[in-house]
Amino acid sequence: MKDRDSEFAAYFAARSTSMRATAYLLCGDWHRAEDLVQTTFVKLYRVWHKVSEHDKLDGYTRRILVRTFLDETRRGFFRRETVTEDPGDPAAAANGSVEDRLELLRALTRVPARQRAALVLRYWEDLSLAETAKAMGCSEGTVKSQSARGLGYLRDILPTPTATS
Repeated sequence: MKDRDSEFAAYFAARSTSMRATAYLLCGDWHRAEDLVQTTFVKLYRVWHKVSEHDKLDGYTRRILVRTFLDETRRGFFRRETVTEDPGDPAAAANGSVEDRLELLRALTRVPARQRAALVLRYWEDLSLAETAKAMGCSEGTVKSQSARGLGYLRDILPTPTATS
């Protein structure tokens, strides 16, 4: 039992920050992201003794996180999201100006939950189509349509970039 608990503690220490970043992109609120990650790891701990394939643990944990987010959103928890001036962690984004990243993070909070989940998993987590479908518990076709709709929504609400020479 003690060995299993220490393995779980080590996994939590290694992956909770990354999962928190993903949760933030899903929900747009650091406090809710903390709650989602906490719920995710509680659910994971409950089945930790059954986990045999530790090389697939990140995908399993991510799937718990996404499904927890979607379940809470579907049930009406946190239905009213508010856009704040809190930029999150701009150092986590790879390219673009700080202003562009802030604007994108704000816009992402306005994308419907399933579309946002598809966008975050495909383009932030860089998961394949099959991995995203598995994490979301849906078909690959659904991932494609949700991603396309989410990107379309972002294109509609974000300003068109102007070319500068």
